[in-house]
Amino acid sequence: MAKYSKKAEDKIHKVLHEFKEGDLKSSSGRQVTSRKQAIAIGISEARESGAKVPAKKTARKKATARKSTR
Repeated sequence: MAKYSKKAEDKIHKVLHEFKEGDLKSSSGRQVTSRKQAIAIGISEARESGAKVPAKKTARKKATARKSTR
């Protein structure tokens, strides 16, 4: 399980509360309808504010996949 700082957890909790209230908007201004998208927005905002958030996994998977095909 990934470790998030208390500051990051608080930010994600706040964003999820906005989502449940129906007040959360995406960057394009449209209302967020997916819980997964709301969590992603919360993690992104926490990362921008400097909270301790684990690195994205997508880049690592691609690098390991390339090494195994060689």
